[in-house]
Amino acid sequence: MTEPTTTQTGTPVSSDAHSLTNGPDGVTALHDRYLVEKLAQFNRERIPERIVHAKGGGAFGTFTVTDDVSRFTKAAVFQPGAVTDTLQRFSSVAGEQGSPDTWRDVRGFSMKFYTTEGNYDIVGNNTPVFFIRDGMKFPDFIHSQKRLPGSGLRDADMQWDFWSLSPESAHQVTYLMGDRGLPRSWREMPGYGSHTYQWINAEGERFWVKYHFTSNQGNVEMEGAEAELIAGADADYYRRDLYEAIEAGNFPSWDLYVQVMPYEEAKTYRFNPFDLTKVWPHADYPRIKVGTHTLNRNPENFFAQIEQAAFSPANTVPGIDISPDKMLMARVFSYPDAQRYRVGTNYNELPVNAPISKVSSYTQDGQGRHGFSAPSAPVYAPNSFGGPVADAEASGAGTWESDGELVRAAATLHAEDDDFGQAGTLYREVYDAEAKKRFLQTITGGVGGVTRADIRERAIQYWTNVDAELGAALRANLESTGEQAGTTANEAAEPVGVV
Repeated sequence: MTEPTTTQTGTPVSSDAHSLTNGPDGVTALHDRYLVEKLAQFNRERIPERIVHAKGGGAFGTFTVTDDVSRFTKAAVFQPGAVTDTLQRFSSVAGEQGSPDTWRDVRGFSMKFYTTEGNYDIVGNNTPVFFIRDGMKFPDFIHSQKRLPGSGLRDADMQWDFWSLSPESAHQVTYLMGDRGLPRSWREMPGYGSHTYQWINAEGERFWVKYHFTSNQGNVEMEGAEAELIAGADADYYRRDLYEAIEAGNFPSWDLYVQVMPYEEAKTYRFNPFDLTKVWPHADYPRIKVGTHTLNRNPENFFAQIEQAAFSPANTVPGIDISPDKMLMARVFSYPDAQRYRVGTNYNELPVNAPISKVSSYTQDGQGRHGFSAPSAPVYAPNSFGGPVADAEASGAGTWESDGELVRAAATLHAEDDDFGQAGTLYREVYDAEAKKRFLQTITGGVGGVTRADIRERAIQYWTNVDAELGAALRANLESTGEQAGTTANEAAEPVGVV
């Protein structure tokens, strides 16, 4: 009999995969003790580098609003003509600090807007979806992509074991194994907020939105063989490219678009609009232009301004809030918790993280504290000494309805929710013939590195569920002489770098 999963104090847990929520689409309960334990423990596994997104680079810039989206949000940063200073960090997700930039991987795409209403962060990737839809599985997913505790080596068996047992990953893995997994540079790739967010306008109307950043340098990728050569010749290829481009005055830029879904339509839309493994088809919700983001200034000190930079989806401003996306709700806790550990309790006082707006807070003391109020200022609320007072109207916080009971379950209320449908559409309708050939070569190499027969069979079935012809071609490749037909030696021997 299989032993039950337990907490660190030995108590059996109810689920390894589902957070405790108020109904399938409801808010995540803070008293989900196992979720909090998993995320808090995970955030403290490494010091001092980031557990994920450790290798990266970035620069400063400006965001200029060029179009009018004020009918959807009252946020000052997105009002017509607004110009806001920004910080951008790009990253590879799975690799450590010294890892090559050109490993096949998802790329982080994170932005900090220093707005007049406080800092607003968009923390996303160069893909519009992710591997999982519930924060409960995030530590397990990352562990499966990192290194074995014994040998210290990455392992194809545990990577494909997790993926093949987590069918919701199919859409993102199809992106990863395709050309999107190897961008030519950070400058030549798109960015996405990935999650669904909530916008609130001046009248209090609510909308659901997704962010899309399109590169004005175009989307350019490289092939696997070239990426391997660059990995050996220049491990810092992306970081060098960005720094040298900006230093030469070649300022990269991205146009920001949003998809906007009316609040009520989310309840009956054919896909769960809060599922991080799904996209909203552009035919249903066309993109709307917001403005242009330009990077025009390199950091003066990489450690102080890039390594100590702290991005978090918990950083919202009036007119912008989160959604019932389970991954997003977990990240809202996890990111600031990780930064208090990695950078220090008062990480928001560091210049790179400090807002330009006035801070009126009752927090005090703690590691790294250097800013403080006058000794006569009250340190508690409520008080009768003129201290700041919470203002619900000023906060502009969003909300949504839920009357469900507390459950551990995935949402199943939308007509076309499934795990393989959008991955199959991406493969069949977006990839051209040459991209399909490269994709088959890549997954043949990846699955070819699996040593356990049952995991390999599940991996083949995984791709068969995405597309029957693709699965048959993969099986034929693996059964051919040497089982690695059409792959490079390195692709056959090593698992891809992902997260």
